Amino acid sequence: MLQTDQVPVKVGDVITVEIHGYATQGEGVGRYQGFTVFVPNCLDGETVLTRIELVKKNYARGELMQVLTESPHRVTPGCGLYAECGGCQLLHMDYPGQLEFKRRRVIEVMERLGGFKGITVHPVIGMPEPWKYRNKVQYPFALDDQGKVVIGCYQKGTHNVVDTRECLIQHDLNSRIMNRLRELAQGMGISVYDEKTGQGLLRYVLVKNGFESGEAMVVLVTNGSEFPEGKELASMVASDFPELKSVVQNINTSGGNVVLGARNKVLYGEEGIIDRLGDLEFKISATSFFQVNPAQTEILYQVAMDYAQLTGTERVLDAYCGVGTLTLFLARQAKEVYGIEVIPEAIEDAKENAVRNKMDNVVFAMGATEEVLPKLANIGIDFEVAVVDPPRSGCEERVLQTFVKLNVPRIVYVSCNPSTLARDLKYLVNRGYKMKEIQPVDMFPHTYHVEVVALITRVDKGLKE
Repeated sequence: MLQTDQVPVKVGDVITVEIHGYATQGEGVGRYQGFTVFVPNCLDGETVLTRIELVKKNYARGELMQVLTESPHRVTPGCGLYAECGGCQLLHMDYPGQLEFKRRRVIEVMERLGGFKGITVHPVIGMPEPWKYRNKVQYPFALDDQGKVVIGCYQKGTHNVVDTRECLIQHDLNSRIMNRLRELAQGMGISVYDEKTGQGLLRYVLVKNGFESGEAMVVLVTNGSEFPEGKELASMVASDFPELKSVVQNINTSGGNVVLGARNKVLYGEEGIIDRLGDLEFKISATSFFQVNPAQTEILYQVAMDYAQLTGTERVLDAYCGVGTLTLFLARQAKEVYGIEVIPEAIEDAKENAVRNKMDNVVFAMGATEEVLPKLANIGIDFEVAVVDPPRSGCEERVLQTFVKLNVPRIVYVSCNPSTLARDLKYLVNRGYKMKEIQPVDMFPHTYHVEVVALITRVDKGLKE
């Protein structure tokens, strides 16, 4: 390792770097005189000219100045905001290159953090048309230098809002509703939240769009419960968009970066909207989770179903179940499915969804999975198959402990974060489980994110090899 006084670069230097891999978020990784240099918007195999912007003891970070030798996977980004917006990170890479990058990322993380060598990581299942796939948009409000209302993504590495009027990965309806809300907020003189002062009303806006149903929902997150213009604003935007079935005020007076608060008020229409996955119908509320890429969600769930290998006789756990989407898919092939979710509104939606789809072999429990699951174990409820789809932080250790205690024969782990997946897999493998294979699914094209499904079996109770 180089010592501090041996660092071969300083801020402002312009150097030539050969890129030989990627960092976690897709930045190019190169070496200069043996020293690691990260350069965004670069591709493996390229030679680039970069200006050094940051120097640390063990690495430097540079700005891309010129690509001297191009990768065959390089493309011109089709978005005019790509240089500023932090929403997408891989628009300079063609889609086959993105899929390979994501597979390599999964393999590297499994080897480095999990210690898994030679595991089966299948090619990433991508989309035929990886554009306009998002059914949800979530943007902050802000004011620009002229005092005008802006809505959009945060600029890379900052909390400066880039006014975003259209997006290559958002459904067009989301963008059109967002643009109208910007106009109305400006015209009605509604105050906008300032992170620095904690003053102002409008903090965030969410638009949820049912791809199959055609229904849309707007959630306006406010810094306080008083919203005198709320119903008028809701009525005006609803008059422009007949697809809009619900406008909800969500109240969040807390500091920090948490988007949604605990209280909701209906300003217009219904409490939620309806959408479908396959032949199942689901209610979606303001604060409940629903996968943002419906087309790939069906593929993701099919992989989970294939790994679960249900025969109709099993009791199945669906931890972190949300509004019960995967729960109901599982219930069609299981004897009984227990769904656990910490968000009360999501559990209410899940129960309604079970009734809506005439499923009587599901049980939903509200609470943190790490608290509810041990209670189920204590009263003698065990599971032949456990399906988990936790947040990016992964499973709480108590959840994994309970799996081990119950000797659950088969675990299907759906993850949006390979790093925490590797950590949790290592825990299970060290306690009698075998990690059999991983199937990545591209839920978020043009970003560094990748969804994976891992199959884990109990060595002494799992199915024969």
